[in-house]
Amino acid sequence: MESHSGITVQRALELPGLRAGLPEVVAGADRLNRTVRWVHAGEVPNIASLLKGGELLLTTGLGLGARPAEQRAFVRRLADRGIAALVVELGPRFGRLPASIVDAARAAGLPLVQLHREVPFVAVTEEVHTEIVNGHYALLQQAEEVHRRATRALLDGGGVPQVLGILADFTANPVFLETPDGQLLYAASTGTGPVGADPLQVWEGMRGDRAARESPPTGALLV
Repeated sequence: MESHSGITVQRALELPGLRAGLPEVVAGADRLNRTVRWVHAGEVPNIASLLKGGELLLTTGLGLGARPAEQRAFVRRLADRGIAALVVELGPRFGRLPASIVDAARAAGLPLVQLHREVPFVAVTEEVHTEIVNGHYALLQQAEEVHRRATRALLDGGGVPQVLGILADFTANPVFLETPDGQLLYAASTGTGPVGADPLQVWEGMRGDRAARESPPTGALLV
C-alpha cells in the first residue's frame, strides 16, 4: 500500500484505465509520488473552487480558457488548491497541450499528463476509487492485526516494550515513548526499517532539535 489515504499519481497512471489513454507526463514528473485521495472530472472554468485538494482532475480542456493568460491562471488556481495532478485528454479542444499550460504546470510543480487516446472518465474514476478503497481496507486489517497482537502480548504478561516492538514491526521504523517533558522512556527498533539498527542514535539526533521533535523525521515514530 502506498499511502494511508490514497494511492500515488504514478500508481493511478499504471492502472489499465489511464494506461489505455497512452499517458504522457509533460510536467511534474518528479512529483508523481503525490497522493491521490479521489478522482474528479470537470470542464467548468471555476473548477478549482469546487475542489478540496488531493484530486486527480480529469478534463478534455474545455474549461481551460482560450487565451494563454487564462490558461496559466487556470493551472495556478488548481495548484494553489493542492490537487494531486491534472490529466487532460487530447482531442477536439487540444491536439497537444499549449506551452502556456505546460509552462504554468512546471512553474507550479503540478504534475500534468496528456492522454493521447480517448478513455471513459467514469471507468477511470471507478478504477482509481476501487484501488483507494482497497488500500483503506488493507490498512484497517493491518490495524486490527496490530491491536490483536498488542492485546495478546499484554494478556500474556508483556508490557510497554513488547507493545512498542509490535508497533516498530508494523511501521518498519524505530518507535519511541517519551515523557511529557521529552525524556525517553522506551525505544524499540526493527531490523527491516530504513533507519539504522540503533534507535537510541536516532532519538539522540532528534533530542537536540526542537523542530525535529515537533515533526519527527521520516523513519521515526514518537508515541
